[in-house]
Parts: sequence; C-alpha cells; structure tokens
Amino acid sequence: MLLLSIGAVGSSASLRATDPLLPLLAQHFSTTVGTAAAVITAFSMAYGGLQILWGPLGDRLGKIRLIAMTTVISMLSTLGCALADALPLLIVLRFLSGATIGALIPLTMAWIGDVIAYDRRQAVLAKFLIGQIAGVAFGTAVSGYLGETVGWRAAFVLLALLYAFVSITLWMEMRGNAVMRQRPVRVASATLSQGYADMLRLLRRPWVRVMLVTVFLEGGLFYGALSFAPLHLYERFNLGLGASGFMLTAFAAGGLCYALISRRLVHVFGERGLSSVGGTLMGVGYLGFIAAPSVAWCVPALLVVGMGLYMLHSTLQVNATQMAPESRGAGVSLFAFFLFSGQSSGIWLAAQAVDRWGTTDVFYVAAIALPILGWVFSVRLKTRPKLESTST
Repeated sequence: MLLLSIGAVGSSASLRATDPLLPLLAQHFSTTVGTAAAVITAFSMAYGGLQILWGPLGDRLGKIRLIAMTTVISMLSTLGCALADALPLLIVLRFLSGATIGALIPLTMAWIGDVIAYDRRQAVLAKFLIGQIAGVAFGTAVSGYLGETVGWRAAFVLLALLYAFVSITLWMEMRGNAVMRQRPVRVASATLSQGYADMLRLLRRPWVRVMLVTVFLEGGLFYGALSFAPLHLYERFNLGLGASGFMLTAFAAGGLCYALISRRLVHVFGERGLSSVGGTLMGVGYLGFIAAPSVAWCVPALLVVGMGLYMLHSTLQVNATQMAPESRGAGVSLFAFFLFSGQSSGIWLAAQAVDRWGTTDVFYVAAIALPILGWVFSVRLKTRPKLESTST
C-alpha cells in the first residue's frame, strides 16, 4: 500500500502540476490563460476517457502489472513535455501522459476491492487517499516553486523521475509478492469483449447511474473551480506562482485531516452524513475563499474545502468498489471515467468563464451547487440496493 500510495502521489500531482504554471505557459507561448489551460483539459480528458479501456484490461492482465506498464509510458511522455517547444505538442504529450497515468488510482481502488472486505475497505481507501492528497499538494506547491525559480519545464522532469521510480519498484515488488499479482478467478478467464459488455450492462442499473452522474458533477464543479485557485491568488493578492501553488497545500491538509480521522467520522456521521456535511463544507469553504480579505484568510477556507471534498468523495469511492463485485475493474473504471470526464468538462467551462468574467464567478457556482449535490446524494443513498452495500 505504501508503494501504491507513492504512485498515487505522482498521478494526482500530474493532475494539478500545471495549475500554477498557467501564467508562465501563457507568457511563454504568447497566448491567453484560457488557451493555455488546454494543457489541463487535455490531460483530464485523457485521464478520464481511457478509464473504459483500463478496467477490463486490468481484470484480464492483472491490475498491478498494468499499472507498472502504463507508468512507463507516462514517464516517457512526461519527459517529452519537458522538451516541448510548441503549445500544440505540449497538449498532445499531456494527453498521452494523462491517458496512461490515469490507470493507477482506479486500478488500485479495484485491486483493494478484490483483496479487502467491504467492512474494512473504507479505512484502507482512506490510507490510500493520503497519497492522492499528498499528490495534490506536491503538484501545486512544488511545480509552482520550480516554475518560478527554475522554469516550467522542471516540474515535468521531476514527475518523469517519480514515474520511473514507481514503475521500477513495482516490477521488483511483483516478483516476490503474489497478492500484487492476484486476479479474481472469474474475470481472469473472461475475454476483453465480456469486460466491455459488463460496462454496458452496468449502465442499466439505476443505482450505478446515480453514482456516475453524482461523481461527474462532483468532478466538474469542484475541480473546475480548484484549477483556477492559484490564478485567483496570483491576480487578486499579487502572490508569486510558487506561493500560489503552495497555498493549495491547505486544501491537501484538509483532506489529510479527514484521512487521519476517517474511521471516527464514518462512525459519527455514517455515509449519508459524510455526503451532506461534506458538500456543505465545500460550499462554505469556497464562499470563504471568495470573501477572504487577505491571503491568510484563504488558508482556513481551503482547508475546509479539502475536508469537505474528501468526506463526500471517499463515500463515493467506497460505493464504487462495490457497484459490481463480479466485474470490479469494469465498475471502478466507469466511475473513474465519469469522474475525470466531469473534471475535464468543468475545467474547460471554467476556463471560458475565467477568460470572460474572471475567477470569482467560477467559485460562486461551485459554492452553491456542491452543497446541493452532497445533500441529493445523501438522500439517494437511502435507495441504494442492498446487494451493492454488502461485503464480497
């Protein structure tokens, strides 16, 4: 789990690495911030779009083995990003990197679902979540600092080195660890066509559709706003790129607070309470971020935002691992596809809004809609079929 969490650091870091670099990219390629944001959109689209490929392949070839293979490809394409001399080339390479490193987190979630019983799964997923949270902090803080002091290319070099470490150590670990090579007996013998047929069959289930729509909206609303938080700090408070990126460690700290006390919070609130309270905290945090009179006030606002997100998202994650126990790779891949498709759609829409009206309106939309989403999902949890909530 420690090694996979380190991999999650790299995967999440790459998602957020270009957020604080947007002003530098716009200046370097002589374009607008909205146009430069295509590097974020392309990565997110690929990150989510190819989830429909990785799930059945992971069920067939082995989830950990496939993670190691795709991480190698992402390492090479990320290194190419560091050498790119034109914005279209950078966008294409970011797309390829997102398409491959996007396999890591959902396939790890599916593997955890294979080997960990449902009643213990939320605690294990919360520990894995620490790697994802650390990646968010790493991606914004370190890339912002490197962009300001060394240049925007340095962030991609560092990411490529991290991917190389994860891939090499995964291959070494698999040699002597049978659990990491484990595949469910039924799906291991299934064909790829059956895996994709499983996805279509899952879409017929009402509860699966509720899950997918919810995570799509969560990704679009939340990350559409968060991606422009460093730009908001840079423009409103004249904060440097490194400091703007570093500010998002407050968001990551809120998520870490949740991960550390998740067992207690699950006991106190239950899944329904985590959903509604999490959505409310995100709304309050974004409103506080808008109204902050100084940079110092942005810190607690972002911490509350992070706490709220992971309360809602961890509830969605644990339910995603049990949507289809008989085809868990396919089920989690669908979940990830909708999550990251929502992210890319939200970021693209937010980029258009930022170019026209600035960053503030984007945060207002998220602050109003996310509490509603959390409350609606909390209500819909009462309609969850018993089969999806039981242990395998």
